[in-house]
Amino acid sequence: MGVPFDDFKFNRQILNAIADAGYTEATPIQQKAIPPILNGQDVMGIAQTGTGKTAAYVLPILMKLKYAQGNDARALVLAPTRELAMQIEENIRKFAVNTDLRTVLLYGGLGPKTQIESIKKGVDIIVATPGRYLDIYLGGHIHTKPLQILVLDEADKMMDMGFMPQINRILEVVPRKRQNLLFSATMSDKVHVLSGNFLEFPTVIEVTPQATPAQTINQSLYFVPNIKTKINLLKKILDRDEEVKKLIVFCKTRTAAEDVYKFLVRKYDEDQVKVLHANKGQNTRINSINSFKNDEVKILVATDVASRGIDVTDVSHVINFDVPIVIEDYVHRIGRTGRAYQHGEAITFCNPAEEYYLQQIEKLIRQQVSILPIPEDVFIEETPYEERQEQAREIDMQKRRDDPDFKGAFHEKKERVEKKKPLGRKQTLALKHGKPKTTRGKSFKKRG
Repeated sequence: MGVPFDDFKFNRQILNAIADAGYTEATPIQQKAIPPILNGQDVMGIAQTGTGKTAAYVLPILMKLKYAQGNDARALVLAPTRELAMQIEENIRKFAVNTDLRTVLLYGGLGPKTQIESIKKGVDIIVATPGRYLDIYLGGHIHTKPLQILVLDEADKMMDMGFMPQINRILEVVPRKRQNLLFSATMSDKVHVLSGNFLEFPTVIEVTPQATPAQTINQSLYFVPNIKTKINLLKKILDRDEEVKKLIVFCKTRTAAEDVYKFLVRKYDEDQVKVLHANKGQNTRINSINSFKNDEVKILVATDVASRGIDVTDVSHVINFDVPIVIEDYVHRIGRTGRAYQHGEAITFCNPAEEYYLQQIEKLIRQQVSILPIPEDVFIEETPYEERQEQAREIDMQKRRDDPDFKGAFHEKKERVEKKKPLGRKQTLALKHGKPKTTRGKSFKKRG
């Protein structure tokens, strides 16, 4: 049973905003995180997306800041992607609607001029990606002295994306005396090191065991031999139209995302499907997310760049068209469904070369994903030669990763080819003109 928000020491402005947003009870992460944050303690929260963790730190920050003051930010929230930064800023605006607190959003992909102008007008909370924050700070437009609270959200993703140097640089320039909050879905070794450098005697909050998918998500798995069969199976699942209300299809590369998108556009039309990956322009990405959120679009095809920035409560299905290579991304992908206590379906397609990553995922989430047979009316295509070779190369690479002495089929073949030395130029010419062979300039002709 949830705790009502009235039990926390929030003022009437914040309580009204919570009620207007349609929330009545705090989620487990909010129940555990809000009191220590209000008390000024450093907090480390291990929680999946979809558990209400953004509000778990946003609400107490708003309560601590209360009203607009001065020109410089007193709270800084760092997020790994622009999509997630936008999502956090949207949450802050929703809960700060009855206050005069000023929020500025900073991210790359467009010129910094407008963002700098917003900062100069006065700001209380900055939400930023690390690179853009550092650029604007180094340009002399941000004063860090008044900063009281620093939040690192999705810390594990920041580590994966290589933001450690920028974060360390930011930690050098912000005041030493401040409150620190770190939130992560997994407690990887890198996050552990970061928390040691970043937090002082933190309150550690773990609402579910690390990397455990939400209980509201039903996970299932199909072993599928190749891409064409994956497309056939996707078509079959989509034909069960009444079950699939809102769907995200995750692919591991931009090329795969574009191919799946083109197939879906042929099946439906452009108004029903959007594609989201790093090659798309900033405005296109924002429009795609908004269209999906506002129910204008039923299907979103995305790479992992989007798996952390989409906060849509009514996604009925997530399909992993490819098994993610960064295994932690599996938890984030399927966390797009089953949000806010709603039921969700997460379906994974796995080819022979992806079984290695699937085993790693099952170790991470400490459970086995249910295997389903491919429906009889799904046509199983023969795997083309090139795709077979690619899968074999990938399996060799995986075996080599686990055993550095493993040579692999491709290596042996290569060695055999190398032992057979090519003919020299003179030998080739001699054969061409029907003359006796020569080896390294010595003739086999009878002498005088």
